[in-house]
Amino acid sequence: MTGKTIRKSYRRRAVSILTACGLFFTGVLTGCGAVRGENEADDGKISVVTTIFPQYDFVRQIAGDSVDLQMLLKPGEETHSYEPTPQDIIAIQNSDIFIYVGGENDAWVEDILDSMPEADMVTLKLMDCVDTLEEEHVEGMQEQPGHSHEEEEDAHHEDEAEEEDAHSAHEIDEHVWTSPVNASKIVEKIKDLLVECDPDNEQTYETNAAAYEEDLEELDGEFRSVVDSAERRLVIFGDRFPFRYFADEYGLDYYAAFPGCASDTEPSAATMAFLINKVREEKVPAVLKMELSNENIAGAIAEATGTEVRTFYSCHNLSAEEFKEGETYLSMMQKNVETLKEVLN
Repeated sequence: MTGKTIRKSYRRRAVSILTACGLFFTGVLTGCGAVRGENEADDGKISVVTTIFPQYDFVRQIAGDSVDLQMLLKPGEETHSYEPTPQDIIAIQNSDIFIYVGGENDAWVEDILDSMPEADMVTLKLMDCVDTLEEEHVEGMQEQPGHSHEEEEDAHHEDEAEEEDAHSAHEIDEHVWTSPVNASKIVEKIKDLLVECDPDNEQTYETNAAAYEEDLEELDGEFRSVVDSAERRLVIFGDRFPFRYFADEYGLDYYAAFPGCASDTEPSAATMAFLINKVREEKVPAVLKMELSNENIAGAIAEATGTEVRTFYSCHNLSAEEFKEGETYLSMMQKNVETLKEVLN
């Protein structure tokens, strides 16, 4: 069994325990008359809970102050290491709308939803909003541990099923929001759900969503303009690569140390040598890394090739300082426009 599968199995067992605790405390709170979680005030607004930043930002652009909005992932946290607390589980159950991604890192969500009693809450899975793509393993990328059937024979049947779930989920790239075109489709779905749950504010949602979709269309046009006028179509990441949808949308080629949902943090010597050689061969002016990721791999490649390191935002989360300063999906993607100009020319 791979280290990734063991961690996933542990997380799911931990979530099962937390779910039981969360539901117990919810029952206690409900019995005392406190039906809503701490994320909601008794102000008549509907409550919306999201797992990570993209859908959080989409909701606040559409709804503004018309809803009570909460993001479970704290600013500065990494999505791949997030585990829900009992308070998070209570917030989910007490929400009117719960929006999550639906990929490998959200496997815990399905366990929680399956464990919850019948509720009025409605859910939206981002991966249901767009056409999904399989996660890609390109040349030079760190090899992932294999799937050993001999190991399975000695494992518990539950672990076998969980491992199969992990491998099937791993085939689909969950980072659907990284394409502005997909983001616009997601915004439309969120708007429809808000209207359905809160028809009194329909005009606000319709107007704001239409304006935001225009902004996303303009952003899409900027990316296309950069790519169309570029000298090359290649980007190199000394990091994970959660940009499959972005690369496909704009016809970009890429090399990277790991696929988007990889648990590895240390590339092999072969992977490092491959990426260093590619930077030299292609004369790429900068090596890219994700936000909230250390610069170790990209920095080592840049040092070996005499290039620089630049951050390319996946927008999965942002730092506490960036959150306080009001950074948005659009502002981070606008930074990507400028970075793309640099690395493609």
